[in-house]
Amino acid sequence: MLFFQLNRLLALKWRQNRLSNLIWSVSLVAITLLTAVSITGLYQTDQERQAVAETMKNPAMIAMVGPVYGSDHYTNGAMMAHEMLLFTAIVFAIMSILMVTKLTRTEEEDGKLELIRSLPVGRLAPLTTAFIMVSVLNVVIGLLIGLGLISLNLEGMGVEGSLLYGLTLASTGLIFIAITAVFAQLTETARGALGFTFSFMLIAYFMRAIGDVSSEAISLMSPLGLVLRTEVYVSNHWWPVFTSIIIYLALLFLAFFLNNIRDVGAGFLTSKPGKQKASIFLRSTIGLHLRLQRTAMISWMIGMFALGISYGSVFGDLESFIENNDMLKQMFGNNPEYTLTEQFVTKLMVVLTIIATVPALLFFLKIRGEEKKQRTENLLTRSISRFYLLAVNFTIGIITAAAALFLAIYGLWVSAAAVMEDAIPLSNLLKAGMAYLPAMWLLVVIATLLFGCLPRWTPLVWAYLVFSFFTVYLGGLLDLPEWISNISSFAHIPQLPVDEFIWMPIIILMILNLIGAVIGFVGYRKRDSLG
Repeated sequence: MLFFQLNRLLALKWRQNRLSNLIWSVSLVAITLLTAVSITGLYQTDQERQAVAETMKNPAMIAMVGPVYGSDHYTNGAMMAHEMLLFTAIVFAIMSILMVTKLTRTEEEDGKLELIRSLPVGRLAPLTTAFIMVSVLNVVIGLLIGLGLISLNLEGMGVEGSLLYGLTLASTGLIFIAITAVFAQLTETARGALGFTFSFMLIAYFMRAIGDVSSEAISLMSPLGLVLRTEVYVSNHWWPVFTSIIIYLALLFLAFFLNNIRDVGAGFLTSKPGKQKASIFLRSTIGLHLRLQRTAMISWMIGMFALGISYGSVFGDLESFIENNDMLKQMFGNNPEYTLTEQFVTKLMVVLTIIATVPALLFFLKIRGEEKKQRTENLLTRSISRFYLLAVNFTIGIITAAAALFLAIYGLWVSAAAVMEDAIPLSNLLKAGMAYLPAMWLLVVIATLLFGCLPRWTPLVWAYLVFSFFTVYLGGLLDLPEWISNISSFAHIPQLPVDEFIWMPIIILMILNLIGAVIGFVGYRKRDSLG
């Protein structure tokens, strides 16, 4: 029986992932509802909303967030869907990609699937478990968002539109569940599955951006372009949701078919045979770590450069755009001594630095994954100390943060210089961005501290990063108390060029980095192998 013991396996996996499921659910629902309340309170008259609608017709903004629907009667609901639906859908996609990869290819790579398959369990039961659990999670979060928006009873956000808003997000997650499952069958490793799926998501985003500006057909070929055609709170089209479900079911059956005909641990895209003799560089510890993460590093660096270019492309019409958008003026500030572009740069730099911290943490935390798989023992049994092994990963994380941020800033400058008459000097952008390096490094230090002293709690560093992004990106919009924002390390960096540069916060953060790193290194040297 292909699905034998599915119920027990589903109960086991749900119990193992209940905390992450709860965190995802609470975070997505809370942020969506808080944003809806904030947007509704910003604009009191139709004239204010119509002014915003006109500014959002800028091609650069359409490429970034999608086409403007209902511009002739721009309600709070239409504004909410236009400015938030796409980016929230991307978060749903990221959640689905990470969870499906963890439940499929990662468990197979770790040998857990082989252990489960040795028991009286159906051949397709593990994959079905992943499908059911992540699909139910997406639908439940989508319904909670829809019902939450209905319960708020906000002006311009009707019952049908609110329910469609939540289910549109869920349908996006469903598509990427199936896409991830297919790539998990094609590739041999979890790293390969993540790489292919995230590359697909980036391509889908750029196809949607190009299509929304120039060709409807190209946009409809992208899952991210398809979901925007629901025209939530305007026309409330349900056909994109049903189309997404059909695509989800088709890819689901393809994943089942591929899973049924391949061997455990194998993939249809086989790896190329390596060299018979390793180079001198590869025979070193740092060379080995860089080689293992080479593809991911290159992908992230290209992605950060492209992200900078995409943000820089809006600088040409930025002044007029922010001038007529009260929500953005509240988020970015309204200091008459500086131009709106300069004030925008201060907020943009914080966002770029937080995003650039993601690859730094990913590459550093690779050591925790290798430890859980008991691969680090092979290195430690040789003439390699724990201190040196941790130092290698720590150094990679620190350098990656700086490199990713530099490429994002350089891409921003290249793109902005092409669309601005009086471009911002690269040196000014570098000063504004690189000032955040101590705040970025603090997260790597926190990860080191947790890994060295409380390894099972190492993933908590991601919660701190998400919290930092939330307070930075939406803090001004939601009028959060200052003490909450100050919990984030990024809140203590002077926002150049608007703020005066002050050395004291930088020095304090560097001292904290040094103390935290020392404690983390000492803790790792003294603790057991698996903590």
